Amino acid sequence: MGIKTLDIEKLNKDTGNQYELITIMSKRARQIAANEKLQLDEKLKYFEGFDDDDDFSFNEEQENISKDFEKLPHATQRAIDEMRRGEVYFRYPEED
Repeated sequence: MGIKTLDIEKLNKDTGNQYELITIMSKRARQIAANEKLQLDEKLKYFEGFDDDDDFSFNEEQENISKDFEKLPHATQRAIDEMRRGEVYFRYPEED
């Protein structure tokens, strides 16, 4: 897959600052990646504690679950897509 360039000016309309835009998208990407990790751990937790009798079938199922997660678009790409669609909510800290 080739690298796509981003039109920062179009994405920048909400923040007005390209550095803030990149910071927001990177934080969102980290949130997505952390959420994915929790979901994967939750699904794989099911296989803990089973006997080694069915080890092969469980390994195959675990591998399929992991492959499904690998097929998902990268967290950074999803954060960029969310920003393009205007689905990212951000706010500035309140100053006292």
